[in-house]
Amino acid sequence: MLAFFSYVALFRGVVGERIVHLEWSESYQITLAGLAATRLFSAGGAGGIVLTYWALRKAGMPRRQTACRMVAFLVLLYAVYMLALVLGGILLRTGVFNGPHPVGLTIVPAALAFSAIAVFLLIALIPDDVERRLAAFAQGYRFARHAQRLASGPATLARGTRTAIDFARNPSRGGLAVLGAVGFWAANIAILWAAFHAYGTKVPLGVVMQGFFVGMVANLFPFAPGGVGAVDAGMIGTFVLFDVPGAEVFAAVLTYRLIAFWLPIPPGIVAFLQLRKTVARWDAQRTAAPVDNSIGESLPGPGQAITSESKV
Repeated sequence: MLAFFSYVALFRGVVGERIVHLEWSESYQITLAGLAATRLFSAGGAGGIVLTYWALRKAGMPRRQTACRMVAFLVLLYAVYMLALVLGGILLRTGVFNGPHPVGLTIVPAALAFSAIAVFLLIALIPDDVERRLAAFAQGYRFARHAQRLASGPATLARGTRTAIDFARNPSRGGLAVLGAVGFWAANIAILWAAFHAYGTKVPLGVVMQGFFVGMVANLFPFAPGGVGAVDAGMIGTFVLFDVPGAEVFAAVLTYRLIAFWLPIPPGIVAFLQLRKTVARWDAQRTAAPVDNSIGESLPGPGQAITSESKV
């Protein structure tokens, strides 16, 4: 329940009320349906990303704002993941955390995670007007239009990364999102820790954390929907290398996956069916929105983005 609540809090913190108004129930529907879709697709949960993007566009959020906030959502979520790999690997290797500390499961993952963080910090340095600069540079050439479209990807990625950094630097603005990201991963680790204890195996918390994050890398395996099989094998293999008895590892990891992976799917499907009704209601309200005869345009209805044009 804490993992679900934290995921909704992360979503609410990133989307915010300033861009598009969403009730908590609507945020719950989007996030839980997206979480279930994430379970059914690999490569970091592509299904959940697509579903969430679709829902935000239906809610009235502008295309670029949607892409930017989705990037910020993912950057915050996986920034906690990468930072945990770095800190966990270093603290375990230096003996601050108790437990086995092979280099391949501590320093190597920490170095790779640190490199990924550095890459995204460099991406954040891409200027806001990179599209305009590239269009001006390519002006007069056939590929000018294609060059501008090609630049939109890095520009959106940089804008979303800067938004995530701004959330992290300003607790008053992004505190809910940061707490949601931390809470989501912490709750998942707590499930795995409890699963080990349920089978009478006492694994040091530092090992549980590092084994969890290293094993979750297998979720990126492209040929396993939702990481089914790959994540299980990755976690089991990681904890075996940490000298945890194989039989207990097998039982604990499968129990964790049953609770954290499979359990959200049925309520996620229900949330998706509820979301479809919510989207239909948004569409109906948007169609029936009153018209201001003085300007001849429809006023924004519930579920629509509040823009400067609509305020005018």
